[in-house]
Amino acid sequence: MPKKVKEMDMKRPPKKPSWFWKIIMMFLTFFFSGPFATRTKIRKHGDFNFKEPGIIISNHGSFVDMSNLTRAMFPHLPIYVTAIDEFLGREWIMRQIGCFPKRKFTTDLSLIKKLNKAINKDKIWVALYPEARWSFAGINEDYTAESLAKMIKMFKCRVVVVNQKGNFLRSPQWNKHPYRKVRNFVDIYEVIKKEEVLTLSVEEIQNRIHEKFVYDDYKWQADNKVKITSKKRAHNLHQILYKCSNCNHEGLMKSKDTKLWCEHCNTSWEMDEYGLLHQDNGEARFPLVSNWYRWEREETNKEVENGTYYFEDEVRLEKLVNAQVQFKSIGTVKLIHNENGYTLDGTLDDGSHFHLEKPCLSTRSAHVEFDYKGRGNCVDIATLEETWFAFPLSKGAIITKFNFATEALFFNSKTK
Repeated sequence: MPKKVKEMDMKRPPKKPSWFWKIIMMFLTFFFSGPFATRTKIRKHGDFNFKEPGIIISNHGSFVDMSNLTRAMFPHLPIYVTAIDEFLGREWIMRQIGCFPKRKFTTDLSLIKKLNKAINKDKIWVALYPEARWSFAGINEDYTAESLAKMIKMFKCRVVVVNQKGNFLRSPQWNKHPYRKVRNFVDIYEVIKKEEVLTLSVEEIQNRIHEKFVYDDYKWQADNKVKITSKKRAHNLHQILYKCSNCNHEGLMKSKDTKLWCEHCNTSWEMDEYGLLHQDNGEARFPLVSNWYRWEREETNKEVENGTYYFEDEVRLEKLVNAQVQFKSIGTVKLIHNENGYTLDGTLDDGSHFHLEKPCLSTRSAHVEFDYKGRGNCVDIATLEETWFAFPLSKGAIITKFNFATEALFFNSKTK
């Protein structure tokens, strides 16, 4: 009989980085966020320090976020709640620097115990990216502010918000390379002191976090005249701007270098050095990428509300086994996404039948990847025990729309 492959250990408690690893991390930040990279400027607002532990909340634009955070907090480094796929091929190092895995958009109650112990017993800072995914348009993605505020009340701890700017523009997820030359700015705010937690309501905690957490990198770029001269600054932009703002047609947007165009109505746009879109013939409806992206979200919300949203396609299914084996392709099945949530069904390569249902209320958002490891666009579908990456086989599949639809279906189900 073949030897059973061991799953990744999700129960192992997080490990506080040793001084050796703290020095290594600080050394590495020089290459990622130092004078020859992002030239990150740390701006601390208010008189406070990181001696007493708590929760640090940061937006999530690119891989340099962690390096910026290390510089801002050193030597009081945190542990990180980290997506399980970030451990692939490097689990030992990830655990040494204080990362511990979580499956995307799953309700893991054991996580609460781990975080509470880390803060109140082990006296370690906990770093959270509450959006639980990369930002795709340099703006706030969905995050459950109410549940985060309730957790803070439970832990009775202080809260610091880190708002990073320029990190997304340097390496957007839809076209990470080449890196753009953009200086990063990190604004740090202590929004809740430990002695305030007991007296503040959940709503007041939410409001304080939200006030300092809001960001829009494209608006910040335009307002501050941050010049990006990269000739690839709009390359692959159609991955997130998939719906034409001129003819409303979906799935026929294309982009290359600094140009974006619609193959249905032949309207085209040029992205200038300040991130603004200029329509070649006429006035652009959405000069800001972020506003175009928000409009697409609104359009998807309408589809969900009127019951017309529906996705169906054959997908290549890959199972995340563990950090060493990584992914195993297990077959082709049908994926349906509608008012019932996600349904995967079909016969796998080994002849067994596969069926998985994830109701709308079981997942508040979606984790998608663009050309993941060179294997195509995909959506991550996980339970507490297993993670699958589904790669749609249709060339017309719009991967970004899963973000909007999953959010809309979650909140629509929640209000019923």
